[in-house]
Amino acid sequence: MICIGYEKLNELLKRNEIPAYRLAQELDIPPSTFSAWKHGEYRPKVDKLKKIADYFGVPVTYFIE
Repeated sequence: MICIGYEKLNELLKRNEIPAYRLAQELDIPPSTFSAWKHGEYRPKVDKLKKIADYFGVPVTYFIE
């Protein structure tokens, strides 16, 4: 099973000093999506991962553990 780790997103948020709510707002992704991802209740779809990856300038594969 491929694990898509929220930890990687959290690292990017901390490194760039961006709160999750701001990222959610800027990418038009509901904040609840990030919360559910963090708690393992949700696996992000490729389109959302692509938006996040593009925002931070990393490849989508960065999030796959």
